[in-house]
Amino acid sequence: MYDSFIDQLSGLDLSGLSIRPAPFNETDFPCEDAIDQTLGAVWSDLFAMFSDTALEADAEDIAWGVVNLFHRAASRKSAQLDRASDEIRVLLASADGSEVHSSNLEEQVERAQAAEASMLAFEQMREAAAALYRDETGSSWKPVSGSRTSHSRHLTSAVIDARDFLRARAENRRHALIPEGTPIVFAGGRQTFGSTEDAKRYADTIWATLDKVRDAVPDLFLVHGGDGKGADRLAASWAERREVQQLTFSLDRRLGARAGFKRNEQMLSLNPRYVVAFPGNGVTERLVIDAKTRRITVVDRRTVTSRSKTKG
Repeated sequence: MYDSFIDQLSGLDLSGLSIRPAPFNETDFPCEDAIDQTLGAVWSDLFAMFSDTALEADAEDIAWGVVNLFHRAASRKSAQLDRASDEIRVLLASADGSEVHSSNLEEQVERAQAAEASMLAFEQMREAAAALYRDETGSSWKPVSGSRTSHSRHLTSAVIDARDFLRARAENRRHALIPEGTPIVFAGGRQTFGSTEDAKRYADTIWATLDKVRDAVPDLFLVHGGDGKGADRLAASWAERREVQQLTFSLDRRLGARAGFKRNEQMLSLNPRYVVAFPGNGVTERLVIDAKTRRITVVDRRTVTSRSKTKG
């Protein structure tokens, strides 16, 4: 899915330019063990500090912010990489063969290499923190807006925002914002349950259903509404545990009552292999009808529980 900056340069005309080794090596960045141990210790102390206090209910918000610190740092490095890459394209277009021009070009390449390496390091830290957040809260971490991309081949549980995906697809850019594989659409609403056992049984059914779908479609990526509660949250947690990429289509509130139906159109436009439907509202019902009209196979679990009340 991800090509390094040097791989991207390989298709350009770089005659007369010698790309020197990057101005750093792996030992210049924190190792994986150091990241895991340090963040694990910080996480344990953080929740211990909030436990059994009046602020315990706020611990999840604080934990989300900790993950977001690394996400923002990675985003800044990504922006630096984009700027350096743009400058390289400009310099290549205006190449005059002079020594000054070649020196400027090599300097921009080094800047891009440094930004890329730092971005990958911060993404690794974010993913380690996101795993701790998931284990503590049971929820897949995602930013308030935009995407949680993973540029390293070793980080596969990306969460891509639909707006970023549609923009990338329109621009025909093949990179971390375009998941590779077979789309599977998941839909379901928020529910209330009479007991903890009912809620757990419902969650187990979602996970078991998605496991069976994954057995049939090993290269799937999960498409859903990105709701932080209810069925979407359970499906997102499953995807992160299974290291499955996610593409989230949030509601466009500007569309009012049409928002849900517009989201249905966007998700079905991906031509998914399956639509997995759990109990939901009228928008979910419409999604199932439209999927069948398009001859898309529906894994129908809308009657999975009769002791719950759908909220939306």
